[in-house]
Amino acid sequence: MKELKTTDYPLVSIVTVNYNNADMTRGLLQSLRNITYQATEVIVVDNASSDNAYKDLIIEFPDTKFLRSNTNLGYAGGINLGFGHAQGDLLLSINNDVEVSPFFLEPMVSMFLNNPEAGMASPKILFDSEPQRIQYAGSTGINPWTGRGKKVGYMNLDCDKYDYIAETSLVHGACMMVSRQLIETIGLIPEEYFLYYEEHDWAESTKRAGFKLYYVGSSVITHKASGSVGANSPLKTYYMNRSRLMFIRRNSTGLKLITSTIFYVLLAIPKNCLFFLINRDTSNFKAFIKALIWHFDNGSVWNRKIRTYYSAVAK
Repeated sequence: MKELKTTDYPLVSIVTVNYNNADMTRGLLQSLRNITYQATEVIVVDNASSDNAYKDLIIEFPDTKFLRSNTNLGYAGGINLGFGHAQGDLLLSINNDVEVSPFFLEPMVSMFLNNPEAGMASPKILFDSEPQRIQYAGSTGINPWTGRGKKVGYMNLDCDKYDYIAETSLVHGACMMVSRQLIETIGLIPEEYFLYYEEHDWAESTKRAGFKLYYVGSSVITHKASGSVGANSPLKTYYMNRSRLMFIRRNSTGLKLITSTIFYVLLAIPKNCLFFLINRDTSNFKAFIKALIWHFDNGSVWNRKIRTYYSAVAK
């Protein structure tokens, strides 16, 4: 692989979103101060935080560009706002609940320089609470019947065998680098999702456009995992389930759409409802039901696709 020289360094625009969590964003920005890559700009988008703590960050990190949205645009919308002000040939979206290693950018940039067909890439991601364990080391993709993805190496102990660079089926939304050429070809992150699955939908569009996705195991970050919204919060339950069904609707057709719908109705819905009720978790139960209702209220495209399939089968 081509080694980077000072003259080879393309500008990398690093974009993150802050929402009422300046302390977490501070941790990310402090870790970015220690990186060795020589050509970066850092952009923080404040997504209409109700507190004023983000203003302290402006003073603490004068070399960082801060943008303020007057409304909460969701994660995709916030990142897109930052991308719209970015100057780099390579753009990196990164969660504010991430901390990076000093050398994490060089391997990812080198991969893009050596693979012109690359559109997206993610590094090795370790759990912040257990940095010896892997959260993401590539992916075999999303099961079209269930809408659930499978990560390579998940919860395994980190070791040399995960340091490879290879094509992957999905990148990880906590940290993903994309080329400007990709954005000019397929557009920005789909904002319909608000939270969760937006990177998976974007990845599917990337592959359909002929670009490749890569896992770069020689680049390492740590991730707090749901640090921004809470691991068991109703907010996560609502958007995770709403977005999972939306991904299936947007990326499945024909028999796969029908069977994935049946799976969700007969298995996923009863299982989730029973789990929340047994644990007397009424907040998450209501959030789950609300996510399902959203699809009935906004399901005209879904229903039309299903009716079209049944009509074709009937003929």
